[in-house]
Amino acid sequence: MKDKQFILGVLVANHAGVLTRISGLFSRRNYNIDSLNVAETENPKLSRMTIIARGDEYIKAQIEKQLAKLHDVKKVEILPLDDTVIREHLLIKIKVTKQTRSEIVESVNIFRGKVVDFNIDSVTVEITGESTKLDAFIKFAAEFGIIEMCRAGAVAVRRGIAPLSDENEFLD
Repeated sequence: MKDKQFILGVLVANHAGVLTRISGLFSRRNYNIDSLNVAETENPKLSRMTIIARGDEYIKAQIEKQLAKLHDVKKVEILPLDDTVIREHLLIKIKVTKQTRSEIVESVNIFRGKVVDFNIDSVTVEITGESTKLDAFIKFAAEFGIIEMCRAGAVAVRRGIAPLSDENEFLD
């Protein structure tokens, strides 16, 4: 069976060492993480991790079970790809000249991005969206010369009103 990408929404205790334990679990079992994003939630006692990985159904189930066994993990959910909003963030610095500046800025607008820094020989652009959109902009920017880029891991939430957790679920 072919490896498919899947998204895990994981709520964890917000304290030092949790990320090390989670990444260690992946490392020990030789599972790769395609994307990882971690930040504090609306509840300062919790952090939310969005983990994108690849594997068949067996690997997906094993990762979910193994994560759920960790003490600091409060909740694990595999997010359905067809019912989840997924966004990535890209900052990219592109070489510009007088001749290319307007074409680049116009393309940034088409991609619904924003110019966040403007210099005589470079422009820094911020774009958010699905990974295919960011990939397309990177391919476009490569024609002009990419000086530097930084791409953040994906964040993801299910569509609709149901949250990953009930706000009272983890009151200790």
